[in-house]
Amino acid sequence: MSIISHITLGTNDVERAGRFYDEVLGVLGFERLPKPAGKPPAYEKDGMPTIYLYPPEDGRPATWGNGTHIAFVAETKAVVHSFHENALRVGGSCAGKPGPRPQYGDNYYAAYVRDPDGNKLQAVCYATAD
Repeated sequence: MSIISHITLGTNDVERAGRFYDEVLGVLGFERLPKPAGKPPAYEKDGMPTIYLYPPEDGRPATWGNGTHIAFVAETKAVVHSFHENALRVGGSCAGKPGPRPQYGDNYYAAYVRDPDGNKLQAVCYATAD
């Protein structure tokens, strides 16, 4: 069981965010949870943690955190590439192309993207072979 219950990311456009995360989290094995009409998207993989996408409750625009990101484990380097490619295809931007990151470890292979609202995401593979 995860020690993190859930993660909420702010969005200014729930429909756009849903399309983006359907593709990007889908390649990592997350599934969109069934929700009542009008409820923002939520995603899970193996039960927890849940990723929620919500507009801010205070009515102000959603903004991203400078220096923060969410890193998702990818089983293979190919999945890291698919994560990056899917993100760019559905409106995300590159924040670091797929490749080795030896400064973080010998087997650290990652890619970084920003979602359409500017939230930074990473897919990282620790596998020694692909």
